[in-house]
Amino acid sequence: MATNESPREDLIREATALIERAELQLSPDSPLITIGYRRNNAFSLFIDQDPVYQFDPDCRLRRAFVNGLLYRSQQTTLARMQRQRSAAQTILNRTDLSAEQLMEFRQNMAQHLARILQAIEAGQFSIVRQIPDQFEVAVRVSATLRAILECREEWLAAAISVR
Repeated sequence: MATNESPREDLIREATALIERAELQLSPDSPLITIGYRRNNAFSLFIDQDPVYQFDPDCRLRRAFVNGLLYRSQQTTLARMQRQRSAAQTILNRTDLSAEQLMEFRQNMAQHLARILQAIEAGQFSIVRQIPDQFEVAVRVSATLRAILECREEWLAAAISVR
C-alpha cells in the first residue's frame, strides 16, 4: 500500500482492470461519476474521488472509500480502516462497524446509488467517455444498480482476507 496517496487524474485511462468503463455526468456542475466492470463482472463506482464503492460479481459490497476512510467487507459488517502515519511506517487501524453504523453506511450508500439510478433511468445524464464504444452504459449500469439496491439480506461480500 502506498504511503502517500495522490488524486487520480484520469480514471478512464488508469483503471485498465475495468474492461468496460465510462464517465458519466448527471448535470454540468456535478462531479464526474466513473463506473466500470472487471472481467469477472465485479462493479466499481467512483463519484469523483470520494466516495468509491466496489462490488463483487454478485453485486455485494466488497470495499469502499468514503469520507477519506477505507472500508472492507467482513461479510457481516464492514471494517473501517484508518491510516496512521509516521516517518517510518503506515499502520492501518481497524474498527468493525456497529449495527447502527453499518445501517447508516448502507443508507448513505443507497442514497448515492439511487440518485444515480434515477438520473440514468430518466435519461438525465451524459456520457463523457466510455471504453469500449459498444458498451451499453445505461442498460448495464441501471440493471447493476437495481440489483445492488434490491439486495436485502446478504449485501456484503465475503470477508476480504488480509495478506
